[in-house]
Amino acid sequence: MIAFDGVSKVYPGGNEGLRDVTLTIERGEFCFLTGHSGAGKSTLLRLLALVERATRGRVSVLGRNLGEVPIAEIPYYRRQIGMIFQQHHLLTARSVFDNVALPLVIAGIRHSEIRKRVRAALDKVNLLHKEQALPGTLSSGEQQRVSIARAVVNRPGMLLADEPTGNLDRELAHEILGLFEQFNQVGVTVLLATHDTELVRQRPRRVIALRQGEVLAAC
Repeated sequence: MIAFDGVSKVYPGGNEGLRDVTLTIERGEFCFLTGHSGAGKSTLLRLLALVERATRGRVSVLGRNLGEVPIAEIPYYRRQIGMIFQQHHLLTARSVFDNVALPLVIAGIRHSEIRKRVRAALDKVNLLHKEQALPGTLSSGEQQRVSIARAVVNRPGMLLADEPTGNLDRELAHEILGLFEQFNQVGVTVLLATHDTELVRQRPRRVIALRQGEVLAAC
C-alpha cells in the first residue's frame, strides 16, 4: 500500500529530514515509528499526508506516485487519510459535534449523513454524550479522542498519528492506543509516531526505528 523508494527530504539550509529511505508498509498494518526528536518520524508522516514533498526518490500510496499529485488534487487525496497530532487543533468556539463534522462539511456531504457519521464516530470514542460540549470544557484525553473521531469520520483507509499520546498519562495513553488498535482491526492502516519506547514494547506491533533521517530497523 505504502512504498518509500530511495526517499530523501532536504530542508532549506541543508538539514536532512530523511535520507535515502526505502520502506514498504502493507495495507492493514499497524506500525510504530520510533526515534528521538529529529529522527525523521514527523517528516515521514508529512510526506505521506502531502504536507511536504520528497526532495529525491519516490513516495507512493496504492501505487500512485505522490510526487505527481497536482496541488489541486491534494484535498481529495487527503480524504483517504486521517491525521492526528499531539496538539489537537480543535476549534475552541465550536462544539464537539461541529469539530468532528468539519471534514464532512468541507467534502459537501449532506446534512443527514453528516449527523449519522459524526454520532457514530463519537460513539466509537465514547464521547457521544459530549457532542454539544465545547473543547475547552474537556480533559486532555477527551480532546484527543475528539481529534481521533474527526480523523476517522471520513472513513479513511489510513491513519497517521504524530505523538498522539505525548501529553497523556500512562493509563490514558494505553486507552488511546486501544482505539487505534480497534480501527486497525477493521482494516485501517495505522502509522503511529512515538518516542515512548516503553509503550511500544508493551504492544506486539511492527516497529520502524529512525535515527537522523535513516531507517535503523523495520521489523
